[in-house]
Amino acid sequence: MRKYVALFLSFTLPTTIAFAQQPTPAPVTAKYLYGKNSAVKALQHVRIIDGTGAGVLQDQTIMIESGKITRIGHDIAVTANTEVLDLTGYTVLPGLVGMHDHIYYLQRPNADAAGSEPPTLLPQMTFSAPRMYLANGVTTIRTAGSVEPYADINLRHLINTGSLIGPHIEPTAPYLQGPSEIFMQMHSLSGPDDARAFVNFWAAAGSTDFKAYMHITRAELGAAIQAAHALHLKVTGHLCSVTYPEAAELGIDNLEHGFFVNTQLDPNKQLDQCSRETGSATLAKMTPDSPEASALIKLLVAHHVAITSTLPVFEANLVGKPTLRPKALATLTPQALEAYLYNRNRRNTSPDSPALQRGSTNYKNAAQLEHKFVEAGGLLMAGLDPTGNGATLPGFGDQHEVELLVTDAGFTPVEAIKIATLNGATYLGLQDRIGSVQVGKDADLMIVKGDPSSQITDIENVEIVLKEGIAYDSNKLIESVKGRYGEY
Repeated sequence: MRKYVALFLSFTLPTTIAFAQQPTPAPVTAKYLYGKNSAVKALQHVRIIDGTGAGVLQDQTIMIESGKITRIGHDIAVTANTEVLDLTGYTVLPGLVGMHDHIYYLQRPNADAAGSEPPTLLPQMTFSAPRMYLANGVTTIRTAGSVEPYADINLRHLINTGSLIGPHIEPTAPYLQGPSEIFMQMHSLSGPDDARAFVNFWAAAGSTDFKAYMHITRAELGAAIQAAHALHLKVTGHLCSVTYPEAAELGIDNLEHGFFVNTQLDPNKQLDQCSRETGSATLAKMTPDSPEASALIKLLVAHHVAITSTLPVFEANLVGKPTLRPKALATLTPQALEAYLYNRNRRNTSPDSPALQRGSTNYKNAAQLEHKFVEAGGLLMAGLDPTGNGATLPGFGDQHEVELLVTDAGFTPVEAIKIATLNGATYLGLQDRIGSVQVGKDADLMIVKGDPSSQITDIENVEIVLKEGIAYDSNKLIESVKGRYGEY
Protein backbone atom coordinates (compact mmCIF):
# COMPACT_ATOMS: atom_id res chain seq x y z
CA MET A 1 0.00 0.00 0.00
CA ARG A 2 2.74 2.52 0.90
CA LYS A 3 4.42 2.23 -2.51
CA TYR A 4 1.08 2.82 -4.24
CA VAL A 5 0.30 5.93 -2.21
CA ALA A 6 3.80 7.42 -2.37
CA LEU A 7 3.91 7.36 -6.15
CA PHE A 8 0.34 8.61 -6.50
CA LEU A 9 0.92 11.62 -4.25
CA SER A 10 3.90 12.68 -6.35
CA PHE A 11 1.95 12.69 -9.60
CA THR A 12 -0.68 14.95 -11.14
CA LEU A 13 -2.83 13.08 -13.64
CA PRO A 14 -4.05 14.82 -16.82
CA THR A 15 -7.80 14.88 -17.09
CA THR A 16 -7.87 14.16 -20.84
CA ILE A 17 -6.09 11.67 -23.05
CA ALA A 18 -3.98 13.33 -25.75
CA PHE A 19 -1.76 12.01 -28.50
CA ALA A 20 1.76 13.31 -28.91
CA GLN A 21 2.55 15.74 -31.70
CA GLN A 22 3.33 14.23 -35.09
CA PRO A 23 6.56 12.24 -34.62
CA THR A 24 9.51 12.12 -36.96
CA PRO A 25 10.13 8.46 -37.87
CA ALA A 26 13.51 7.15 -36.79
CA PRO A 27 15.90 6.04 -39.54
CA VAL A 28 15.32 2.39 -38.62
CA THR A 29 11.67 2.73 -39.65
CA ALA A 30 12.37 4.41 -43.00
CA LYS A 31 12.33 1.15 -44.97
CA TYR A 32 8.71 0.57 -43.98
CA LEU A 33 7.41 3.90 -45.24
CA TYR A 34 5.37 4.22 -48.42
CA GLY A 35 6.34 6.56 -51.24
CA LYS A 36 8.16 9.84 -50.69
CA ASN A 37 6.18 10.60 -47.54
CA SER A 38 5.98 14.29 -48.26
CA ALA A 39 4.33 16.53 -45.70
CA VAL A 40 1.71 17.44 -48.30
CA LYS A 41 -0.18 14.56 -49.92
CA ALA A 42 -3.14 14.27 -52.27
CA LEU A 43 -5.07 11.02 -52.35
CA GLN A 44 -6.83 11.28 -55.69
CA HIS A 45 -9.80 9.40 -57.19
CA VAL A 46 -10.59 7.59 -53.95
CA ARG A 47 -13.80 6.14 -52.64
CA ILE A 48 -14.44 7.26 -49.03
CA ILE A 49 -16.24 5.42 -46.23
CA ASP A 50 -15.90 8.16 -43.68
CA GLY A 51 -16.76 6.28 -40.47
CA THR A 52 -19.71 8.45 -39.49
CA GLY A 53 -22.31 6.13 -40.97
CA ALA A 54 -22.93 8.51 -43.88
CA GLY A 55 -23.18 7.38 -47.47
CA VAL A 56 -20.14 6.40 -49.51
CA LEU A 57 -18.40 9.18 -51.45
CA GLN A 58 -17.03 8.39 -54.91
CA ASP A 59 -14.05 9.81 -56.84
CA GLN A 60 -12.82 12.17 -54.14
CA THR A 61 -9.52 13.89 -53.39
CA ILE A 62 -8.24 14.01 -49.83
CA MET A 63 -5.59 16.63 -49.07
CA ILE A 64 -3.24 15.95 -46.17
CA GLU A 65 -0.89 18.59 -44.80
CA SER A 66 1.41 18.11 -41.80
CA GLY A 67 -0.53 15.10 -40.58
CA LYS A 68 -4.01 16.64 -40.85
CA ILE A 69 -6.84 16.28 -43.36
CA THR A 70 -7.22 19.78 -44.80
CA ARG A 71 -9.60 19.35 -47.75
CA ILE A 72 -11.95 16.74 -49.21
CA GLY A 73 -13.74 17.13 -52.53
CA HIS A 74 -13.71 16.76 -56.30
CA ASP A 75 -10.96 18.14 -58.56
CA ILE A 76 -8.93 19.88 -55.86
CA ALA A 77 -5.94 21.68 -57.33
CA VAL A 78 -2.57 20.55 -56.01
CA THR A 79 0.66 22.50 -55.71
CA ALA A 80 4.07 21.52 -57.05
CA ASN A 81 5.29 20.20 -53.70
CA THR A 82 2.35 17.80 -53.30
CA GLU A 83 2.92 14.05 -53.36
CA VAL A 84 0.07 12.72 -55.49
CA LEU A 85 -1.22 9.17 -55.11
CA ASP A 86 -3.64 8.02 -57.82
CA LEU A 87 -5.89 5.63 -55.93
CA THR A 88 -8.44 4.75 -58.59
CA GLY A 89 -10.14 1.53 -57.48
CA TYR A 90 -9.20 2.02 -53.83
CA THR A 91 -11.22 2.97 -50.74
CA VAL A 92 -10.10 5.19 -47.87
CA LEU A 93 -11.46 4.42 -44.41
CA PRO A 94 -10.61 5.76 -40.95
CA GLY A 95 -7.94 3.77 -39.18
CA LEU A 96 -9.56 1.09 -37.05
CA VAL A 97 -9.80 1.77 -33.30
CA GLY A 98 -9.27 -1.60 -31.62
CA MET A 99 -10.83 -1.58 -28.18
CA HIS A 100 -9.77 -5.07 -27.03
CA ASP A 101 -6.31 -5.41 -28.55
CA HIS A 102 -3.65 -6.99 -26.33
CA ILE A 103 0.10 -6.97 -26.95
CA TYR A 104 0.61 -10.43 -25.49
CA TYR A 105 0.10 -13.97 -26.68
CA LEU A 106 -1.35 -16.88 -24.73
CA GLN A 107 0.97 -19.90 -24.48
CA ARG A 108 -0.09 -23.39 -23.39
CA PRO A 109 3.06 -25.45 -22.75
CA ASN A 110 3.53 -28.75 -24.58
CA ALA A 111 0.30 -28.42 -26.54
CA ASP A 112 -0.64 -31.48 -28.55
CA ALA A 113 -3.74 -33.36 -29.67
CA ALA A 114 -4.47 -34.37 -26.06
CA GLY A 115 -4.26 -30.87 -24.60
CA SER A 116 -1.48 -29.00 -22.81
CA GLU A 117 0.30 -28.70 -19.45
CA PRO A 118 0.00 -25.93 -16.85
CA PRO A 119 0.68 -23.13 -16.29
CA THR A 120 -0.85 -21.04 -19.05
CA LEU A 121 1.43 -18.06 -19.68
CA LEU A 122 1.12 -14.69 -21.36
CA PRO A 123 4.41 -13.68 -23.04
CA GLN A 124 4.70 -10.18 -24.50
CA MET A 125 4.69 -9.61 -28.27
CA THR A 126 6.14 -6.10 -28.15
CA PHE A 127 7.86 -6.36 -31.53
CA SER A 128 5.39 -8.22 -33.71
CA ALA A 129 1.94 -7.20 -32.43
CA PRO A 130 2.26 -3.41 -32.97
CA ARG A 131 3.45 -3.95 -36.54
CA MET A 132 0.64 -6.40 -37.26
CA TYR A 133 -1.96 -3.98 -35.94
CA LEU A 134 -0.67 -1.05 -37.96
CA ALA A 135 -0.12 -3.09 -41.14
CA ASN A 136 -3.76 -4.16 -41.07
CA GLY A 137 -5.15 -0.65 -40.69
CA VAL A 138 -5.46 -0.43 -36.90
CA THR A 139 -4.13 3.01 -35.98
CA THR A 140 -5.29 3.16 -32.33
CA ILE A 141 -5.61 0.40 -29.75
CA ARG A 142 -6.71 0.05 -26.15
CA THR A 143 -4.81 -2.86 -24.65
CA ALA A 144 -7.80 -3.94 -22.48
CA GLY A 145 -5.64 -5.62 -19.87
CA SER A 146 -1.88 -5.83 -19.45
CA VAL A 147 0.51 -8.41 -18.07
CA GLU A 148 3.66 -6.35 -18.70
CA PRO A 149 2.30 -2.88 -17.95
CA TYR A 150 5.59 -1.02 -18.07
CA ALA A 151 6.32 -2.52 -21.47
CA ASP A 152 2.95 -1.26 -22.76
CA ILE A 153 3.38 2.19 -21.20
CA ASN A 154 6.94 2.58 -22.49
CA LEU A 155 5.96 1.23 -25.90
CA ARG A 156 3.35 3.98 -26.15
CA HIS A 157 6.06 6.59 -25.52
CA LEU A 158 8.53 5.07 -28.00
CA ILE A 159 5.87 4.92 -30.72
CA ASN A 160 4.73 8.48 -30.00
CA THR A 161 8.31 9.76 -30.35
CA GLY A 162 8.88 7.87 -33.60
CA SER A 163 11.46 5.41 -32.27
CA LEU A 164 9.25 2.37 -32.87
CA ILE A 165 6.45 1.46 -35.28
CA GLY A 166 2.91 0.83 -34.18
CA PRO A 167 -0.54 2.29 -33.55
CA HIS A 168 -1.42 4.87 -30.96
CA ILE A 169 -1.69 2.94 -27.68
CA GLU A 170 -4.01 3.57 -24.76
CA PRO A 171 -2.38 1.29 -22.16
CA THR A 172 -4.69 -0.47 -19.75
CA ALA A 173 -3.38 -1.26 -16.28
CA PRO A 174 -2.85 -4.83 -15.05
CA TYR A 175 -6.06 -6.72 -14.44
CA LEU A 176 -8.20 -5.95 -11.41
CA GLN A 177 -8.59 -9.59 -10.39
CA GLY A 178 -9.59 -11.49 -7.29
CA PRO A 179 -7.93 -14.71 -6.06
CA SER A 180 -7.66 -17.17 -8.94
CA GLU A 181 -5.29 -19.68 -10.48
CA ILE A 182 -6.23 -18.82 -14.08
CA PHE A 183 -3.18 -16.69 -14.85
CA MET A 184 -0.28 -16.63 -12.42
CA GLN A 185 1.00 -13.32 -13.86
CA MET A 186 -1.95 -11.38 -12.39
CA HIS A 187 -2.10 -9.63 -9.03
CA SER A 188 -4.88 -10.80 -6.67
CA LEU A 189 -6.74 -8.00 -4.92
CA SER A 190 -7.11 -8.27 -1.15
CA GLY A 191 -10.15 -6.01 -0.85
CA PRO A 192 -11.59 -2.58 -1.71
CA ASP A 193 -8.69 -0.62 -0.22
CA ASP A 194 -6.25 -2.57 -2.35
CA ALA A 195 -8.39 -1.92 -5.42
CA ARG A 196 -8.35 1.84 -4.78
CA ALA A 197 -4.60 1.90 -4.19
CA PHE A 198 -4.05 -0.26 -7.28
CA VAL A 199 -5.96 2.19 -9.49
CA ASN A 200 -4.13 5.22 -8.11
CA PHE A 201 -0.73 3.58 -8.50
CA TRP A 202 -1.20 2.51 -12.12
CA ALA A 203 -2.84 5.78 -13.14
CA ALA A 204 0.24 7.56 -11.80
CA ALA A 205 2.47 5.15 -13.70
CA GLY A 206 0.80 6.03 -17.00
CA SER A 207 -2.11 3.63 -17.51
CA THR A 208 -5.09 5.35 -19.10
CA ASP A 209 -7.72 2.61 -18.64
CA PHE A 210 -8.63 -0.14 -16.19
CA LYS A 211 -10.09 -3.60 -16.65
CA ALA A 212 -11.84 -5.70 -14.02
CA TYR A 213 -11.52 -9.44 -14.43
CA MET A 214 -13.44 -12.59 -13.67
CA HIS A 215 -13.02 -13.03 -9.91
CA ILE A 216 -13.31 -9.47 -8.63
CA THR A 217 -15.92 -8.80 -5.93
CA ARG A 218 -18.63 -6.15 -6.09
CA ALA A 219 -16.96 -4.20 -3.29
CA GLU A 220 -13.60 -4.25 -5.09
CA LEU A 221 -15.16 -3.30 -8.41
CA GLY A 222 -17.11 -0.45 -6.86
CA ALA A 223 -13.98 0.89 -5.16
CA ALA A 224 -11.97 0.67 -8.38
CA ILE A 225 -14.68 2.47 -10.35
CA GLN A 226 -14.88 5.28 -7.80
CA ALA A 227 -11.09 5.71 -7.79
CA ALA A 228 -10.85 5.70 -11.57
CA HIS A 229 -13.72 8.15 -12.02
CA ALA A 230 -12.11 10.52 -9.52
CA LEU A 231 -9.15 10.61 -11.93
CA HIS A 232 -11.41 11.05 -14.99
CA LEU A 233 -10.54 7.55 -16.18
CA LYS A 234 -12.78 4.64 -17.12
CA VAL A 235 -13.23 1.00 -16.15
CA THR A 236 -14.20 -1.90 -18.36
CA GLY A 237 -14.68 -5.52 -17.41
CA HIS A 238 -14.55 -9.13 -18.49
CA LEU A 239 -16.74 -10.27 -15.64
CA CYS A 240 -18.05 -13.48 -14.11
CA SER A 241 -18.32 -13.11 -10.33
CA VAL A 242 -20.17 -9.81 -10.90
CA THR A 243 -23.16 -9.85 -13.25
CA TYR A 244 -23.85 -7.24 -15.93
CA PRO A 245 -26.75 -5.64 -13.99
CA GLU A 246 -24.62 -5.46 -10.83
CA ALA A 247 -21.74 -3.87 -12.74
CA ALA A 248 -24.03 -1.34 -14.39
CA GLU A 249 -25.45 -0.29 -11.03
CA LEU A 250 -21.90 0.13 -9.70
CA GLY A 251 -21.12 2.57 -12.52
CA ILE A 252 -18.90 0.53 -14.85
CA ASP A 253 -18.23 2.27 -18.15
CA ASN A 254 -17.78 -0.66 -20.51
CA LEU A 255 -18.31 -4.42 -20.67
CA GLU A 256 -16.12 -6.71 -22.77
CA HIS A 257 -17.02 -9.65 -25.01
CA GLY A 258 -20.49 -8.51 -25.93
CA PHE A 259 -23.07 -10.60 -24.08
CA PHE A 260 -21.03 -13.80 -23.83
CA VAL A 261 -19.84 -13.50 -20.22
CA ASN A 262 -22.89 -12.21 -18.33
CA THR A 263 -23.71 -14.66 -15.54
CA GLN A 264 -26.97 -13.25 -14.17
CA LEU A 265 -29.11 -16.26 -15.16
CA ASP A 266 -26.52 -18.99 -14.55
CA PRO A 267 -27.87 -21.72 -12.20
CA ASN A 268 -26.65 -21.58 -8.60
CA LYS A 269 -24.89 -18.25 -9.18
CA GLN A 270 -23.59 -17.01 -5.81
CA LEU A 271 -22.84 -13.39 -4.93
CA ASP A 272 -19.23 -12.43 -5.72
CA GLN A 273 -18.51 -15.92 -7.05
CA CYS A 274 -17.81 -16.90 -10.65
CA SER A 275 -20.36 -19.46 -11.80
CA ARG A 276 -19.45 -22.84 -13.22
CA GLU A 277 -21.16 -21.91 -16.49
CA THR A 278 -19.25 -18.57 -16.79
CA GLY A 279 -22.19 -17.08 -18.67
CA SER A 280 -23.05 -19.79 -21.19
CA ALA A 281 -26.27 -20.73 -19.39
CA THR A 282 -27.37 -17.10 -19.23
CA LEU A 283 -26.74 -16.62 -22.94
CA ALA A 284 -28.70 -19.78 -23.79
CA LYS A 285 -31.72 -18.39 -21.92
CA MET A 286 -31.32 -14.78 -23.03
CA THR A 287 -32.57 -15.01 -26.61
CA PRO A 288 -32.61 -11.66 -28.46
CA ASP A 289 -36.37 -11.13 -28.12
CA SER A 290 -36.70 -12.39 -24.54
CA PRO A 291 -37.93 -10.13 -21.73
CA GLU A 292 -34.63 -10.72 -19.92
CA ALA A 293 -32.66 -9.41 -22.90
CA SER A 294 -34.87 -6.36 -23.28
CA ALA A 295 -34.57 -5.51 -19.58
CA LEU A 296 -30.79 -5.90 -19.58
CA ILE A 297 -30.28 -3.81 -22.70
CA LYS A 298 -32.58 -1.09 -21.31
CA LEU A 299 -30.53 -1.02 -18.10
CA LEU A 300 -27.18 -0.85 -19.91
CA VAL A 301 -28.31 1.97 -22.18
CA ALA A 302 -29.81 3.92 -19.26
CA HIS A 303 -26.48 3.66 -17.38
CA HIS A 304 -24.45 4.58 -20.49
CA VAL A 305 -22.51 1.31 -20.42
CA ALA A 306 -20.66 0.68 -23.67
CA ILE A 307 -20.22 -2.85 -25.02
CA THR A 308 -17.12 -4.15 -26.79
CA SER A 309 -17.82 -6.79 -29.42
CA THR A 310 -15.14 -9.49 -29.76
CA LEU A 311 -16.86 -11.93 -32.10
CA PRO A 312 -13.68 -13.46 -33.62
CA VAL A 313 -12.48 -15.04 -30.38
CA PHE A 314 -15.83 -16.82 -29.94
CA GLU A 315 -16.29 -17.71 -33.60
CA ALA A 316 -12.93 -19.49 -33.34
CA ASN A 317 -14.58 -22.06 -31.06
CA LEU A 318 -17.19 -23.04 -33.65
CA VAL A 319 -16.92 -26.14 -35.80
CA GLY A 320 -16.20 -26.04 -39.52
CA LYS A 321 -14.76 -22.57 -39.83
CA PRO A 322 -12.05 -22.22 -42.51
CA THR A 323 -8.45 -21.84 -41.47
CA LEU A 324 -6.95 -18.38 -41.39
CA ARG A 325 -5.78 -16.95 -44.69
CA PRO A 326 -2.17 -17.72 -45.59
CA LYS A 327 -1.00 -14.14 -45.03
CA ALA A 328 -2.08 -14.35 -41.39
CA LEU A 329 -0.78 -17.86 -40.77
CA ALA A 330 2.62 -16.82 -42.12
CA THR A 331 3.12 -14.51 -39.13
CA LEU A 332 3.00 -17.41 -36.63
CA THR A 333 6.03 -19.23 -35.32
CA PRO A 334 6.06 -22.94 -36.20
CA GLN A 335 5.12 -23.76 -32.61
CA ALA A 336 2.24 -21.29 -32.56
CA LEU A 337 0.98 -22.59 -35.90
CA GLU A 338 1.11 -26.17 -34.64
CA ALA A 339 -0.83 -25.25 -31.48
CA TYR A 340 -3.46 -23.44 -33.56
CA LEU A 341 -3.96 -26.44 -35.83
CA TYR A 342 -4.19 -28.84 -32.86
CA ASN A 343 -6.93 -26.74 -31.27
CA ARG A 344 -8.80 -26.38 -34.54
CA ASN A 345 -8.63 -30.07 -35.36
CA ARG A 346 -9.80 -31.02 -31.86
CA ARG A 347 -12.98 -29.02 -32.39
CA ASN A 348 -13.60 -30.29 -35.90
CA THR A 349 -13.24 -33.95 -34.91
CA SER A 350 -15.98 -33.77 -32.28
CA PRO A 351 -18.68 -31.62 -33.94
CA ASP A 352 -21.58 -33.44 -32.26
CA SER A 353 -20.57 -32.68 -28.68
CA PRO A 354 -23.35 -30.93 -26.70
CA ALA A 355 -20.95 -28.17 -25.63
CA LEU A 356 -20.05 -27.31 -29.22
CA GLN A 357 -23.68 -27.41 -30.32
CA ARG A 358 -24.72 -25.05 -27.52
CA GLY A 359 -21.76 -22.84 -28.37
CA SER A 360 -23.09 -22.40 -31.88
CA THR A 361 -26.55 -21.41 -30.61
CA ASN A 362 -25.09 -19.06 -28.04
CA TYR A 363 -22.87 -17.41 -30.64
CA LYS A 364 -25.93 -16.60 -32.77
CA ASN A 365 -27.78 -15.23 -29.74
CA ALA A 366 -24.84 -13.04 -28.75
CA ALA A 367 -24.35 -11.61 -32.24
CA GLN A 368 -28.04 -10.72 -32.47
CA LEU A 369 -28.01 -9.19 -28.99
CA GLU A 370 -25.29 -6.81 -30.12
CA HIS A 371 -27.59 -5.61 -32.90
CA LYS A 372 -30.46 -5.21 -30.45
CA PHE A 373 -28.19 -3.19 -28.17
CA VAL A 374 -27.35 -0.74 -30.97
CA GLU A 375 -30.98 -0.49 -32.02
CA ALA A 376 -31.78 0.56 -28.44
CA GLY A 377 -29.20 3.36 -28.56
CA GLY A 378 -26.22 1.58 -27.01
CA LEU A 379 -22.61 2.35 -27.89
CA LEU A 380 -21.06 -0.77 -29.44
CA MET A 381 -17.31 -0.89 -30.12
CA ALA A 382 -15.04 -3.43 -31.76
CA GLY A 383 -12.10 -5.58 -30.70
CA LEU A 384 -10.73 -9.07 -31.24
CA ASP A 385 -9.03 -10.36 -28.05
CA PRO A 386 -5.85 -11.94 -29.47
CA THR A 387 -5.43 -14.54 -26.75
CA GLY A 388 -3.52 -17.35 -28.25
CA ASN A 389 -5.73 -19.92 -29.94
CA GLY A 390 -4.10 -18.69 -33.13
CA ALA A 391 -7.39 -17.70 -34.71
CA THR A 392 -7.38 -14.13 -33.40
CA LEU A 393 -4.24 -12.39 -34.57
CA PRO A 394 -3.47 -8.67 -34.15
CA GLY A 395 -4.84 -6.63 -37.01
CA PHE A 396 -6.11 -9.59 -38.98
CA GLY A 397 -8.64 -10.27 -36.24
CA ASP A 398 -9.68 -6.60 -36.11
CA GLN A 399 -10.57 -6.80 -39.80
CA HIS A 400 -12.45 -10.05 -39.24
CA GLU A 401 -14.41 -8.46 -36.39
CA VAL A 402 -15.76 -5.92 -38.88
CA GLU A 403 -16.65 -8.73 -41.26
CA LEU A 404 -18.51 -10.65 -38.54
CA LEU A 405 -20.45 -7.55 -37.51
CA VAL A 406 -21.83 -7.66 -41.05
CA THR A 407 -22.23 -11.38 -41.71
CA ASP A 408 -23.27 -12.55 -38.24
CA ALA A 409 -24.62 -9.52 -36.35
CA GLY A 410 -26.55 -8.07 -39.28
CA PHE A 411 -25.03 -4.61 -39.58
CA THR A 412 -24.44 -2.97 -42.94
CA PRO A 413 -20.77 -2.51 -43.91
CA VAL A 414 -21.02 1.23 -43.30
CA GLU A 415 -22.54 0.64 -39.85
CA ALA A 416 -19.91 -1.94 -38.95
CA ILE A 417 -17.09 0.39 -39.96
CA LYS A 418 -18.51 3.13 -37.74
CA ILE A 419 -18.61 0.67 -34.82
CA ALA A 420 -14.94 -0.19 -35.43
CA THR A 421 -13.76 3.42 -35.84
CA LEU A 422 -15.74 6.42 -34.62
CA ASN A 423 -17.47 4.59 -31.76
CA GLY A 424 -14.18 3.60 -30.18
CA ALA A 425 -12.78 7.09 -30.68
CA THR A 426 -15.88 8.54 -29.02
CA TYR A 427 -15.51 6.30 -25.96
CA LEU A 428 -11.86 7.35 -25.63
CA GLY A 429 -12.79 11.03 -25.92
CA LEU A 430 -10.73 11.33 -29.12
CA GLN A 431 -13.55 11.83 -31.62
CA ASP A 432 -12.32 15.33 -32.47
CA ARG A 433 -9.01 13.88 -33.67
CA ILE A 434 -9.59 10.36 -35.01
CA GLY A 435 -12.30 7.89 -35.97
CA SER A 436 -13.60 9.47 -39.17
CA VAL A 437 -12.39 10.89 -42.46
CA GLN A 438 -13.22 14.56 -41.96
CA VAL A 439 -11.48 17.88 -42.48
CA GLY A 440 -9.48 18.95 -39.45
CA LYS A 441 -8.90 15.46 -38.11
CA ASP A 442 -5.64 13.54 -37.97
CA ALA A 443 -4.83 11.63 -41.13
CA ASP A 444 -5.15 8.23 -39.49
CA LEU A 445 -6.36 6.27 -42.49
CA MET A 446 -6.35 2.84 -44.08
CA ILE A 447 -6.31 2.45 -47.85
CA VAL A 448 -7.69 -0.80 -49.24
CA LYS A 449 -8.05 -2.13 -52.75
CA GLY A 450 -11.70 -2.64 -53.63
CA ASP A 451 -14.93 -1.53 -52.01
CA PRO A 452 -15.77 -2.80 -48.50
CA SER A 453 -19.16 -1.08 -48.70
CA SER A 454 -20.27 -3.64 -51.27
CA GLN A 455 -17.98 -6.55 -50.30
CA ILE A 456 -16.91 -6.32 -46.70
CA THR A 457 -14.03 -8.78 -47.13
CA ASP A 458 -12.26 -6.12 -49.20
CA ILE A 459 -11.33 -4.61 -45.84
CA GLU A 460 -8.58 -7.24 -45.80
CA ASN A 461 -6.88 -5.70 -48.84
CA VAL A 462 -4.89 -3.07 -46.95
CA GLU A 463 -1.94 -1.69 -48.92
CA ILE A 464 -1.19 1.68 -47.28
CA VAL A 465 -1.79 2.88 -43.73
CA LEU A 466 -1.43 6.53 -42.70
CA LYS A 467 -0.91 7.52 -39.08
CA GLU A 468 -0.84 11.29 -38.53
CA GLY A 469 -0.14 11.61 -42.25
CA ILE A 470 2.89 9.30 -42.26
CA ALA A 471 2.35 6.55 -44.83
CA TYR A 472 3.40 2.97 -44.11
CA ASP A 473 3.66 0.08 -46.56
CA SER A 474 1.42 -2.67 -45.19
CA ASN A 475 3.11 -5.53 -47.02
CA LYS A 476 6.58 -4.51 -45.83
CA LEU A 477 5.41 -4.45 -42.22
CA ILE A 478 3.83 -7.90 -42.53
CA GLU A 479 6.98 -9.25 -44.15
CA SER A 480 9.03 -8.01 -41.18
CA VAL A 481 7.09 -10.18 -38.71
CA LYS A 482 6.81 -13.41 -40.70
CA GLY A 483 7.24 -16.34 -38.34
CA ARG A 484 7.66 -14.04 -35.32
CA TYR A 485 4.25 -13.85 -33.66
CA GLY A 486 4.39 -16.16 -30.67
CA GLU A 487 8.13 -15.49 -30.24
CA TYR A 488 8.50 -11.75 -29.53
